[in-house]
Amino acid sequence: MEVNLWRDAEASGLPEPDFTGCNWNLETLEKTHALGHQLLCLIPNDSILLLSGPLGAGKTSLVQGLAEGLGISEPITSPTFALAQHYPQGTPRLVHLDLYRLEMAAAADELFLQEEEEARATGALLAVEWPERLSLVLPEAWQLNLNHEGDGRKAQLIPPKNVST
Repeated sequence: MEVNLWRDAEASGLPEPDFTGCNWNLETLEKTHALGHQLLCLIPNDSILLLSGPLGAGKTSLVQGLAEGLGISEPITSPTFALAQHYPQGTPRLVHLDLYRLEMAAAADELFLQEEEEARATGALLAVEWPERLSLVLPEAWQLNLNHEGDGRKAQLIPPKNVST
């Protein structure tokens, strides 16, 4: 499957990506939300999207952008305490996991596998914050790394092993 990671960047309001990779500079919250919208054009509806980065790097803000793009109108907050939130009104549905509080890999793996099964059964997009808590190897997952850079953020998308960019 060939994916054009650069299409519609200008139309989405995002800056042109860095052509050395799938990189974006996100100076504002609005650009982080816009990247969430754009990712919906880049990854299949029923994907697993692993969101890595330190506290405050924009993981939940990115999921808010995904949700807006999916037509979800309810407020999106980090499911840090609930661990998982389901948004069935999206097209596709959205499942949002936050594994931050799960320090033991076995607990994170168990929750992930339960939620993945339900997401696959309903064709949902599964967005996972703090995937480094997992001990599972997920070669089919898309990885988005978010980091602080200067006054903004930097995002890097890494496609699954079986997708060429």
